Amino acid sequence: MKAVGTVKPPRHVLAGPLTVGLLGLVLAGVALTGCDYIVPPVNFDTATPPPTDNGWSGVALGVSQSNGSLHVDLAITNNTAQWSAMDVTASTAKVVDASGSSHDCATDYIGTSKFVNSGGWYLPPGFVMKGYTGGTLQQPTTQPLFVECAGVSPAAGQKLSIDYKYITGAFNYYVATKPKSANMKVDLDKVAADTKFPVSDKVPHLPVVKPGDKIPALNGCSLILVDAKRTDTGLQFDWESLAPGAATFIHVGNPPVIGSDGILYGYYQSPHLADVPVTPAGGDTEWSTKVTVPKDVTGLYVLAPVETQQQKYFVDHLIDITDK
Repeated sequence: MKAVGTVKPPRHVLAGPLTVGLLGLVLAGVALTGCDYIVPPVNFDTATPPPTDNGWSGVALGVSQSNGSLHVDLAITNNTAQWSAMDVTASTAKVVDASGSSHDCATDYIGTSKFVNSGGWYLPPGFVMKGYTGGTLQQPTTQPLFVECAGVSPAAGQKLSIDYKYITGAFNYYVATKPKSANMKVDLDKVAADTKFPVSDKVPHLPVVKPGDKIPALNGCSLILVDAKRTDTGLQFDWESLAPGAATFIHVGNPPVIGSDGILYGYYQSPHLADVPVTPAGGDTEWSTKVTVPKDVTGLYVLAPVETQQQKYFVDHLIDITDK
């Protein structure tokens, strides 16, 4: 059984007989049920304000007519100030003309991935993308972000109105993150053909690690990306985990990458599903993952969800492999 931390009431709550009694019941319940850990109360002394969440924004990369439909190629940017994932299947779009009349768009692919188990691929704050890996696990395909509106022709003054849902923060397999709903407007008179990927501006205070750096993981363990090697079909990542204490499985899934072409490569699966070897107590272990990436894509970053704090709780880390 793991060590159980001391539970302290918040400073503005008087620790009277009733409070003490309740705390005793809580601790007794822990002892009886054999729980591995308890969650301490909120620290009301924390003065750090939460980051400002401005949702996601979009720009048109191209506007054309295709088989009688208005076709708009898109790029989206994470403005949430946190790691965030947008659910492709929850996005809907309509085109609004200069007079204010609207027309629903039946075809839209807008998001970071299709969600599984209430989660999908996360993108770091400030990063920009224009496509993801769709299809199936057996037959993955590159899916560009776009909208098509049947029976509509391109015209001056048009805008897209896109309703979408997204999540922020860590991914907890056991407790689904409540998605947020928002709307983005895309001015189709302004085509941003010169958009830079995967990030147009440097994001201050965004943690970035390099191959060889230690990343904190479950049970006080550390995870290291030892090497990222080009292969005939993409990249191979060689991982090493170190367990100073108890033997531990450290899941990282099969991490995706994003680079200079703005495509998020890697078919999404919940990261707890990937097989990993156990890291023995006081020892280390090594394994590899692979991702399919075109040879001409450069400026790559690994987006690694690392199992941290408790089982099936994943914190994302940005690993710079732009020199590969």
